[in-house]
Amino acid sequence: MQDPKPGSRRASLFRHAVYTLHQPTQLMPFAYYARLSPARQRIYRESDAIQSLEPPPGVATGAHVARLRTSLAAASRPDVQRACQALIDALVAGYGVQKIRVRVLAQRPADEEGELHGLYEPDDAPKPAHITVWMRTAARKDVVAFKTFLRTLIHELCHHLDYELYNMSETFHTEGFYKRESTLTNALLRAESTAAGLPG
Repeated sequence: MQDPKPGSRRASLFRHAVYTLHQPTQLMPFAYYARLSPARQRIYRESDAIQSLEPPPGVATGAHVARLRTSLAAASRPDVQRACQALIDALVAGYGVQKIRVRVLAQRPADEEGELHGLYEPDDAPKPAHITVWMRTAARKDVVAFKTFLRTLIHELCHHLDYELYNMSETFHTEGFYKRESTLTNALLRAESTAAGLPG
């Protein structure tokens, strides 16, 4: 199959299948920045400049996160999918952006590059945008650790928000992107603790 045209949303689908979720330690910009065109470097810098992302004001997320944790611990894929969809619905409604469909599958696919954690597919009218996440590891078929699973889900949401909230024409893995993912994930975990009456 021919590679998608650079700069298209379809191209972003190929780039942003997530195989690893290690936080970057190198200084910005990342090495691939030098290979981008001037126009795409501008988008990269725009993404890199946005260093944090908080939950939408007034949106109660703690109960949704707690429900997701409970469902994942029970290894119930239908319940995990419903909990993921409810959390994402609450977030996108709060941000005022286009809805996104969440699909939870069982065992992660894997190849020589590693295990596929999550996948974001931009909208392709009339097909809505999709997030796919997997709830079991490829090698041992263990249920994914809760924080890793939540971070994967939020990672894919952040790609959606690059398009729909920040109006970027592409979504890149930048240091700013990973900081947005991290701050939102941590805020959701604090909201869960607050809702449960636990220390934040």
